[in-house]
Amino acid sequence: MTVRLVTFDILHTLITPRMPIHVQYTMAFKPYLGDVDPNSIKGSFKIALKALQIEKPAYEQGSQSWWTDVIRRTALGVGVNPQVLDRSLGNIVPNLMKVFSSKEGYMEFEDALPTLHALHKRQIYTAVISNSDSRSRSVLTDLELPNYMIPIVLSEEEGIEKPAKEIFLRTLERVNSIRGERIRPEQCVHVGDELDADYYGAVGAGMRALLLRRTGPELKQDEDLAGVKVIRRLDEILHYTEQSAVSRR
Repeated sequence: MTVRLVTFDILHTLITPRMPIHVQYTMAFKPYLGDVDPNSIKGSFKIALKALQIEKPAYEQGSQSWWTDVIRRTALGVGVNPQVLDRSLGNIVPNLMKVFSSKEGYMEFEDALPTLHALHKRQIYTAVISNSDSRSRSVLTDLELPNYMIPIVLSEEEGIEKPAKEIFLRTLERVNSIRGERIRPEQCVHVGDELDADYYGAVGAGMRALLLRRTGPELKQDEDLAGVKVIRRLDEILHYTEQSAVSRR
């Protein structure tokens, strides 16, 4: 069946941190908390992030409070003095929030823009579905990603997050409303890097899905990907849409 809509995750799919997140945190901590081992920050950040994702899904109580808690737990996890930390959060948090609101903190993957432009040229609609906060809009704008990639559906604003099927179907409903179309879920492909949130979330909503697994040091080696459609680069989507069109004939 012909693909008429491709939806994308944002982080690690279209964009990536300009420097590793733990390095940027280490740099932000240094003026106020002194030297902290970046590798310790890396481990502590992952623990703090995972905990908040479980405790307060979809940025409950707002992203500013949510990220303040992540930053505080990350610092405490590496043994920072709590009193010094609490006196410094008023400087550290705004600095980090600002960095990760623009191209100062992120850059697009080199295959992102060419793939989006190629899909647009083929008259395939594109949109975004991301478990992220509203700053993602300013990041995409600052990186000059195309404004025809609409809507941008973010979990903080929706109050739900992937893998819930509602966020996928809500996005499709908005695409149809904006474009005056009647695209069905089976005519859509979602692309992202999270097996459960992106791949199985989309499949559960009746869409097709492609799991992006870029090569590199962060490549996961122990996943069960039996039956999962995996791509290594975004431009492989173009071949997938071509094959879908051929199989329809």
